[in-house]
Amino acid sequence: MKTEHWEPPDWKKQFGFIREMRSSRDAPVDSMGAEKCYDPEAPAHVRRFQVLVSLMLSSQTKDQVTAAAMQNLRAHGCTVENILATDEKTLGKLIYPVGFWRNKVNYLKLTSAMLQKEFGGDIPNCVEELVRLPGVGPKMAHLAMNIAWDQVSGIGVDTHVHRIANRLGWLRKPAKNPEETRKALEEWLPRELWREINWLLVGFGQQVCLPINPLCSVCLNQHSCPSAHKSSPPKKPTVGSPHSPSPSPSFKVKTEPGQETVDRDERTKMESLPTTVFPTTQRRRQKNKVNH
Repeated sequence: MKTEHWEPPDWKKQFGFIREMRSSRDAPVDSMGAEKCYDPEAPAHVRRFQVLVSLMLSSQTKDQVTAAAMQNLRAHGCTVENILATDEKTLGKLIYPVGFWRNKVNYLKLTSAMLQKEFGGDIPNCVEELVRLPGVGPKMAHLAMNIAWDQVSGIGVDTHVHRIANRLGWLRKPAKNPEETRKALEEWLPRELWREINWLLVGFGQQVCLPINPLCSVCLNQHSCPSAHKSSPPKKPTVGSPHSPSPSPSFKVKTEPGQETVDRDERTKMESLPTTVFPTTQRRRQKNKVNH
């Protein structure tokens, strides 16, 4: 018995607007994500291993920190054999300060041993085998299939994709965790978009749809998003106030480093990144929508 097809009413327009806001490709994920952390000159099986390692390190960690750790590992020798030959103390120094680095040292050791024993030093080419590896969950498995094997097995849903899909109302009912969000999205989102949506929403979540105080006032979806302005300050700062942007011909949006989770006490310590500039025409279009 076929179930009735459901899809969010405005998703195509919203998806297009997010593409427009992400067109500059200047979010942390664009230059420091897993697709940028492996050695393109390494043998194929080593490249795939490095993709998996970068995904394992990225959990609960900013892209900048993951990229630095991967640079250290690559300089040391990021292969299954080298990881197994490196003692835990040295490995910890190489990946510090990624989130939960002590656990990840253990995961890297266990996973490398398993890859050497069961897969000849390569990584598995199916989700079922990937999630058997210590420290590898469904999100990492689907992204590894995408990046390392160039196969679309499912949507990689991290905290950004989970948060934004729920805020936009892209789920038939609110999801409690990323895995629920993945299954709900895959029920209606066309498969040809499964590869793109992770990259698209992660960068959007790093720059505009922030975990805390999202920048709804500059989002092109603010008039169709059911969550717009609910988590933002109730009023825009008046012109000339300390919190208002200085007048300029461009519309600037502050960026925030990408990270899996954000601690309220730590957000004031985040490093500032270059601003994203939206065209002036977009500013005028948004202003006209508000006025009308």
